[in-house]
Amino acid sequence: MRKDVRILLVGEPKVGKTSLIMSLVSEEFPEVVPYRAEEITIPADVTPERVPTHIVDYSEAEQTDEQLFQEIAKANVICIVYSVNNKKSIEKVTSHWIPLITENTDKDSRVPLILVGNKSDLVEHSSMETILPIMNQYSEIETCVECSAKNLKNISELFYYAQKAVLHPTGPLYCPEKKDMKPLCVKALTRIFKVSDLDNDGILNDNELNFFQRTCFNTPLEHQALEDVKNVVRRNLSDGVCDNGLTLKGFLFLHTLFIQRGRHETTWTVLRRFGYDDDLELNQDYLFPPLKIPPDCTTELNHNAYLFLQSVFDKHDKDRDCALSPEELRDLFEVFPYMPWGPDVNNTVCTNDQGWITYQGYLSQWTLTTYLDVQRCLEYLGYLGYSIIAEQESQAAGITVTRDKKIDLQKKQTQRSVFRCNVFGDVGSGKSGFLQAFLGTNLMRQNMIREEHISYYAISTTYVYGQEKYLLLHEVFPDFDYLSDADLACDIVCLVYDISNPYSFEYCAKVFKQYFMDSKIPCMMIAAKSDLPEVKQLYGCSPLEFCRRHKMPPPQSFTCNTADAPSRDIYTKLTTMAMYPHMSQADLKSSTFWLKASVGATVFVVLGFAMYRVLLKPR
Repeated sequence: MRKDVRILLVGEPKVGKTSLIMSLVSEEFPEVVPYRAEEITIPADVTPERVPTHIVDYSEAEQTDEQLFQEIAKANVICIVYSVNNKKSIEKVTSHWIPLITENTDKDSRVPLILVGNKSDLVEHSSMETILPIMNQYSEIETCVECSAKNLKNISELFYYAQKAVLHPTGPLYCPEKKDMKPLCVKALTRIFKVSDLDNDGILNDNELNFFQRTCFNTPLEHQALEDVKNVVRRNLSDGVCDNGLTLKGFLFLHTLFIQRGRHETTWTVLRRFGYDDDLELNQDYLFPPLKIPPDCTTELNHNAYLFLQSVFDKHDKDRDCALSPEELRDLFEVFPYMPWGPDVNNTVCTNDQGWITYQGYLSQWTLTTYLDVQRCLEYLGYLGYSIIAEQESQAAGITVTRDKKIDLQKKQTQRSVFRCNVFGDVGSGKSGFLQAFLGTNLMRQNMIREEHISYYAISTTYVYGQEKYLLLHEVFPDFDYLSDADLACDIVCLVYDISNPYSFEYCAKVFKQYFMDSKIPCMMIAAKSDLPEVKQLYGCSPLEFCRRHKMPPPQSFTCNTADAPSRDIYTKLTTMAMYPHMSQADLKSSTFWLKASVGATVFVVLGFAMYRVLLKPR
């Protein structure tokens, strides 16, 4: 909404423009009227809409045409004043003033007009019969007000309507010719309906209507008032109410009715509460609230944000199979202006046997977006209406900014839940297979993935000492000369080589020596394709000896060429090393250490799955 309003009064000489302004300010008719009143500013606290209002007079005797054109360009709303007892001043509205204003305003930004019939005290009849055809001809005319500066009739109302025309304009909402709301308005209100339909059954029940009412207007509706609203819809629309709830058609009908009855401020209040600006686009301040992220800190979703996203998943998982079919996913993203997830997401997170994103995969993708691009996450949460449904100040309330990683190292403990593992390896070493195996995809299923759907990220949960953590794997493109800061910034490094290729290990050794040998980032060597015959690596020393010299754990054998889902033990080890980078190599080599971590993971997975099944029963 605008922070101030600028009202310009124009019209033929002697129609009473200056008298109207002076009567408003002094609350009495002036005995002496100057050619032109000075610009006045009405403070916010004395205007109905609580917005400072500037009122500007025009005098043909004192101002040039150029000055008039400049004032027209600056005005937010223009009042064309005519005298109800002067037929010539009425004719000049269409023959002179409207064309002049049109010529001097930007065609893309329509300036609302108010027709003002002054001197109503001098006649017994109304000029509305003459004015109505003009109003029907020009859609930019918001309304017409007949008033009298002499007896103060409708003076306050005139300036209220002018202010309202700027703050709650009809133009973006309604097409008078078609007597219907404009497509952009319908689109915005449809999103608002879908966000407010908390159980996704296609109707707003009494609880949802009350929540909506309280959200937009800070007060619930009494039961009888709710019934009265629904009865109005029932009388006018056969399918506006269903199962005693308001349908989308009924919801849109109500707003059409508000606008037609001159109560478009009601519709604007709803639109602005849900983030829309005067052009019916979602406000940038709404989509991207301020969020300060210091260096070496990461971003994660907090508990409240996960609860909200879980409710969104439950709302759209109509068949209760704990996965989102393509239709359910499209339904979920209908409140977005575009489809945010491409086909690569199905190869980034866990899916079911049909290739549909599971509940765990859905939360993982949100976690990935929050970690890699928190601004995009804020935008997505905005489309879903997080701040409204979760009753938070903004989407930023759903984000946790972790503390500096250096503090974690000093304290030898971390509060983070998401750990990034950058995966390095030469072409054909098995990096992609390593990522896909994390999602439970064996080699046979990996070979069915289309090239354009390949993802360079994989994210899922692992369990360390009974704690659920997210491990984010990122496959780094094997161009040794062009490793960016993003390629090097991570919690753990994974160096993958192919045991059947004698030249594969050399790449890993070079990357380690150039970038990670002197860093505090823990590294793990992966001996991939362990189902194939192992050959000697043509390097100065064996991989095992290399790891020993550089105090790394021994190379971990890995293969995704299995009948069932590949083993996840190696990913638990990676997460553990990322969580405890201060651990000595002796600790990391200890079988007892890994046994405790993996047993804790197994117990937690079993208990977690059992608990989730219990939680699903009420659904």
